[in-house]
Amino acid sequence: MLSKLPDDILLNIVERLDIADATRTTILSRRWKQIPAILSKVVIMVGSFQPKHEGRKLTSDDILQANTAMLEATRGILERRAGNPYSIHLLRMEFYLGDESIFIGQTVANTIATQKVASVEFIILTKLRNVFTNNELLTYGSQFMSFFDSCPVTFGGLARLTLENLRLGESGFPKIFSICKQLEFLRLYHCDMGIESLLEVEHPQLSELVIACSRIIKRIDLKWVPKLIVLKVNVFRSQDDPFCLGYAPLLQTVSIINTGFSWHKMLKLSELLGKTAISNLHLNFKSEKIWVKPEGRRQLLPVFHKLRRVNLYNIFEGCDLTWIMFILQGAPSLKELCIVVRDHLCEMVTGEQRKLYAFSEEKDGGSISLCKDSTMDYIQSKMSESTLKW
Repeated sequence: MLSKLPDDILLNIVERLDIADATRTTILSRRWKQIPAILSKVVIMVGSFQPKHEGRKLTSDDILQANTAMLEATRGILERRAGNPYSIHLLRMEFYLGDESIFIGQTVANTIATQKVASVEFIILTKLRNVFTNNELLTYGSQFMSFFDSCPVTFGGLARLTLENLRLGESGFPKIFSICKQLEFLRLYHCDMGIESLLEVEHPQLSELVIACSRIIKRIDLKWVPKLIVLKVNVFRSQDDPFCLGYAPLLQTVSIINTGFSWHKMLKLSELLGKTAISNLHLNFKSEKIWVKPEGRRQLLPVFHKLRRVNLYNIFEGCDLTWIMFILQGAPSLKELCIVVRDHLCEMVTGEQRKLYAFSEEKDGGSISLCKDSTMDYIQSKMSESTLKW
């Protein structure tokens, strides 16, 4: 009965499967054998080929075998499509950085050159995910640039790119931005150019930029990003502003997640977000020091006059929430305010370690304490025809 379904229904079913299961459907019948070759969405993830052993860390042999299987699947699926008229709406590849990466990149380059591919995404992983040394970051950075230089056509056709655990030279990121001309989404996790480095971003197509856990980058300089809509910064360790906005006229959504230490400066949103008119603001304080400085309506109105939604996450318990009022006073068009107050015990550092790691001893956001219910009523009374989520 399944085989009697129209092609578009069968495609819809198969595109919801893991790529390994999708490939297995080819043994069902002659008709099913053709389905993987006409998929409009091709998602090949290395996790589909990793051994399923709970509690055991992946070894180098596991990663090599998974990457090799990934390469074979990529070749089998993409080369089978050669010559057919069906276009690929999305080609998403997740794999480990290694010797096999170049062959995966070359296979994708051939596909881009011979078939219609609307969007290509690379998610490039490293063996070490959380704990690593400076030498390992440098090794991964060198390995990635060798891969990058070997596949300029592939990277030139990417729409989305995720990188992790790389330390590149001064020319690394400028080269990436220069070659990846079609890039719309970029996520950098633990990527930098060395201690106190400056990441300069100039790109004509980039619409979403995510910088996560790049602790030693001094600042992100968004010099020229005319199509940037979403900016997310997760953890910054600079004593200066985490980013500087040059030309970003379309910026609408800004998300900042950070643990405030005693030496962190208080950020002025009017200066940090100057030259923009954002509509969505998300701030996560991770149950530590409030690192936003209250400002007057006159300073904030040019930046917040289009602000519609504000999310304030993980404000530590006991914090006086009246400091939030400056946001309401500077955002006349605000429609939704979401506030989450909690001490996240899984993330918080307690005892003597707080002083050792320079956590702030004074976390209070103000001098007047209000109970949660009365604070909520107080804030709600200032929000006409708006939504307050507690």
